[in-house]
Amino acid sequence: MVDMAGAQTEKSAGEVAEARQALLSRRAHVMRPAALSRCVGADEADWRRFASHWEDLEEDAYAARHGTRRLRRYGHFLLDRTGALRPMPHLAFAQPEETNRLHVGEDRHFAPLTDAFVADPLFASLTRMLGQLATCLHDADEWSVKVHPFRVVASPDAEGQPTPEGRHRDGVTLVTSLMIGRENAAGGRSAVYEPDGTQVLATTLHERGTLLLGDDRATWHAVDPVRPADGVRPARRDVLVTTLTAHRNAERDAQVG
Repeated sequence: MVDMAGAQTEKSAGEVAEARQALLSRRAHVMRPAALSRCVGADEADWRRFASHWEDLEEDAYAARHGTRRLRRYGHFLLDRTGALRPMPHLAFAQPEETNRLHVGEDRHFAPLTDAFVADPLFASLTRMLGQLATCLHDADEWSVKVHPFRVVASPDAEGQPTPEGRHRDGVTLVTSLMIGRENAAGGRSAVYEPDGTQVLATTLHERGTLLLGDDRATWHAVDPVRPADGVRPARRDVLVTTLTAHRNAERDAQVG
């Protein structure tokens, strides 16, 4: 693959500009797989390799308390204006009380990202492109980037809950959800709302490489439950959730993991 973060083609630059304009006007945007692949210089082999990291996630004991089988890992980085990506110490993950009512005042401990995940060139290209998009929301010199690969599993007798906390904000600047894969899965519609409950956008992420972007300062979001499409075999939904917090909040953000 070719890292497009510093050398965009005219077409990919136009797609980044379109996404930035949508974030400014609608506060949400869906980038289609072909567009995203052009922007990050990825082909099908790159996406298959990247998806293989979802076979190495660990059980989320916190989600299990609420009846959901979810696997995940977690990483925290700083991204500067030049595209340099620096890993931060692996600390507990916490969210402000006003944005996540399900885990109020709770530090959650998740397994770190694997070395192979962090070294994957597609991870770096994706993160740098998200930094380019986020600058339309805040002209930051540095971004606090939190990375969450998720797998939600559903069975015939238990739905999978991608967002067990319900409609919520993450307390960041830019929130993104990237479809990595679905198997035998029905449901899982993603929706973005204005604070008064007006729906801004709703879509079901089906195809690998579909990217949902949201201005988390101005919107709320939620994902419908996932269930087996055939009613017999288990279902899975794999996504990469990446959030970026502008520099003015980065010091506080780093303190809570």
